[in-house]
Amino acid sequence: MHAKDSNPPDGGYGWVVVVSAFMVMGLTAAVLKTFGLFFVEIQQHFDELASTTSWITSVTIAIFHLGAPVASSLCVRYTHRAVVITGGLLAFLGMALGFLGLNMPWMYATTGFLQGLGISFSWTPAISIVSHYFSKKRALANAIASAGECAFAFTFGPFFQWLISQYGWKGALLIIAGIQLNICVCGVLMRPLASSCLLEASHSETETPLGNGASKINKEDKSPITQKTFNWMLVRRPEFVLYAIFGILAAMSFFVPPLFLVPLSYSLGIDESWTASLLSILAMVDFAGRLLCGWYANLHVTKTVHLLTMTITLISTSLMLLPLANNYLSLAIFTGFYGFFFVAVHITVLADVVGMPDFDSALGLFMLIRSTGGFVGPPLAGLIVDMAGDYRAGFYMAGATLVLSAGFLITLDQLQQRKERGSQTNTKAEKSTLPYPSLHLLKLQ
Repeated sequence: MHAKDSNPPDGGYGWVVVVSAFMVMGLTAAVLKTFGLFFVEIQQHFDELASTTSWITSVTIAIFHLGAPVASSLCVRYTHRAVVITGGLLAFLGMALGFLGLNMPWMYATTGFLQGLGISFSWTPAISIVSHYFSKKRALANAIASAGECAFAFTFGPFFQWLISQYGWKGALLIIAGIQLNICVCGVLMRPLASSCLLEASHSETETPLGNGASKINKEDKSPITQKTFNWMLVRRPEFVLYAIFGILAAMSFFVPPLFLVPLSYSLGIDESWTASLLSILAMVDFAGRLLCGWYANLHVTKTVHLLTMTITLISTSLMLLPLANNYLSLAIFTGFYGFFFVAVHITVLADVVGMPDFDSALGLFMLIRSTGGFVGPPLAGLIVDMAGDYRAGFYMAGATLVLSAGFLITLDQLQQRKERGSQTNTKAEKSTLPYPSLHLLKLQ
């Protein structure tokens, strides 16, 4: 009786889910992306080094990734809706308690740990449920949902700068905490698919005395959502391992530019008001790039892994050139190039690598493994900046790491092509030998 829900609707209420995910991305990832505006304020308040202050963002990123497997498991146990609402409450607590600003360890625990857990419990189920609602239009739906962080970051840059100037960095954190409560509203709108209620399905199959026919229907009607949530055996698949290594290296790089863009502009003597506009430019071109990439990926003209490899190469090139900027105009141009190529097809590629039956499990495991890169990247870049005495060094580090990550994507693509060729060869061989065993069986009969 749930057969109609076993396949993704590819539309309908799914677009409401996409809009809700769009909002969640903005209220989580966009806040994280524009947190660099608080970097200098917090560093000066506590009189700490850049490497010490960057641990706040590092802890947030690490917990964001580490909490993903837990969030994936809770999604199956309690539905995506419940987990998103919980994430909204945790994000609110992280920022609200950070308002107290007692000391640096307190900031690690609040705006670091609690905020990271809130982002994880909001972001993971939001992007996951979009993938379950869409199949043919998955790339486009994911692109629209992920573009929420760009759209919100466009306004958050100047808005957060204004909040800091009016209420100080502590007051700004408290106001942002209140804004993040809207994540709970978005969570309420994320209606579960009927076939995603694993608990009821499993109970009806194991506890209700049904006949063989009914039991067979229950097993056949299970959607990919009802598969095992955390499958450690994925680490035995070479394709997943290669993609996970790419994720580690990419995470080491992705969070460095937004963190050090503001301090770099300050070091060049650019006014604070103009500095905030750089984040808006980054968000604006990022938004356009994601939608364009999602539209192009939806045409299925180019394999998503090829598209991701190309964009990663262009991002690394942009990061290598960005430190050459010596004024606002040149910095804005290079920032625009970096933002435009920062597309979001890595989740779509993950679905292509492992398949939808293992997607929830793979997403949690991928985020868990990738957390090491997010945890190490910002402090490592901060240490390099402290040693070099120049924020440009952080951008060089990020660009070089991305170049290395592109190599693993190329290796992944070669492995997939080799397996496809082998599969096609085996299929042809089976077809060519199929008639002969059949004739032999007819003779025996």
